Order: sequence, then structure tokens, then C-alpha cells
Amino acid sequence: MPSIHPSAQVSPEAELADDVSIGPFTVIEGPVKLAAGVKIGGHAWISGRTSVGEGSSIGWGAVVGVDPQDLNFDSSCDSGVVIGPRNTLREYVTVHRGSKSGCNTVMGEGNFLMTGVHLAHDVLLGDGNILANNVLLGGHVHVGNKAFLGGAGGYHQFVKVGDLAMVQGLTAVSQDVPPYCIAYGINQLAGLNSVGLKRAGFSHEDRAAVKRAYQLVFHPLKRRQDALQEAKELTWPDVAQKLIDAVAHPSKKGVMSP
Repeated sequence: MPSIHPSAQVSPEAELADDVSIGPFTVIEGPVKLAAGVKIGGHAWISGRTSVGEGSSIGWGAVVGVDPQDLNFDSSCDSGVVIGPRNTLREYVTVHRGSKSGCNTVMGEGNFLMTGVHLAHDVLLGDGNILANNVLLGGHVHVGNKAFLGGAGGYHQFVKVGDLAMVQGLTAVSQDVPPYCIAYGINQLAGLNSVGLKRAGFSHEDRAAVKRAYQLVFHPLKRRQDALQEAKELTWPDVAQKLIDAVAHPSKKGVMSP
């Protein structure tokens, strides 16, 4: 049987695996699904059509699955939150459900969200990302895999953050951060996350190709479209092509520049 503190309130609609642990004064409201090994700390509130994957933990005071902060939101819509396996959400993390029927806020596998992180409605978070304290992701933000987002950074709605990107703390992000890049300040690129690429196991050849692609698409003496056309005429390994594609097809917010 699940381990449920006597002071916790668990909806009869909820589906709990046998080894789920729920702390004191926590509320599990509605058709929440908690998979094997999930641990919910005290004073948390998990609501609605929320599913939490195997081995994930949700910390003290976290709020997951509640209505988004959208003035046009219809609370009767059938939206939810999908959290994959082995995610860690620390104290006071907030994750809001999707803004339209059938839409979800989605978190992949193995992410680590530190204290006070906020995921707004319809955020898509990939795998293996680290979000430091008080990172704020606006609605429809997409984050790839193995990115590191420094503390107290703010991310405007609809922006994209690519794989293995690294963003300095206190950064204001209202344009896309391309894959493998380092961002700082207000929409500024500092260069490539070379150490991160090496630690991720990228070969010397792939790292060199990514560097060539970066230098081409962000060449200071070339128009962006001319540089992208030149890149299109060359052959690139997949990892470098991902960077080129991100610059060629940004969100409607556009992409950062050095």
C-alpha cells in the first residue's frame, strides 16, 4: 500500500502505485496518476489530469497541475501536466497545466528543477536539464536536452532553448538560445558551450563542425540570410546541422546573436 501521511488528503479518483510516498498536509486532487517510486513531500498540491513518472520526487510546498495564469483560460478545459520518469522537483516548484483542451505541460526524463522554478502552461522540457533556483519559463517555452539554466533567469513566452545550451544566472531571455550556445545579459550570446560538448561525449570532429557552423551563421561581416544560404550548400554532420536549423527556423521571437 502507498505510504500516505494521516494529514494528507488524497482524492478517490487518484491512481497511486503501491510504493508511492505522500508527506504531511499534501493534497492530491482529482485524477492524478503517481507511478512506482514517486515521492511527494509535505504541503504539496498535485491537481487534475497530472501524471508523474516512475522514480520522480516532488518537494515540499510544490504546486503541480493547477490552472495557468492566463486571463483567457477556461477552467473547464481538459488539459494537464505530464512529468516523465526520474525527475526531481525541489521546494516550491510550480508547474501549470496546458491552456487548451488536449494540451499538456510536458517534462521529459531526468530533469532537476531547483527551489522556486516555475513552468507556465504548455512548456515542453526535454531530458536531463538543470534549472537553477527561481528560473521562470513563460508559456509555450521549449527547452531541449541537457541545458543548464542559471538561477533567477526569466524566459519570455514562446522562446526556444536548444540542446546543451548554458544560460548565465539573471539572464533576460526573449529570443531563442541556439543549441550548444552560452547566453548572458539580455539576449546576448557569448559563444559555444565547448566544455559542455566535450563532457557530453561529442567527438573532436563533431565539435569542430559545430564551431565552423557557429562561425558561419553568426559571421559578423555577412548578412544572416546569406550565411544560412552558404551553410545550406555545404554538407554537415547532424549535430552541426541542428545548430544551423535552429538559426534558420527560429520561433517568432527570433534568435539571439553574439
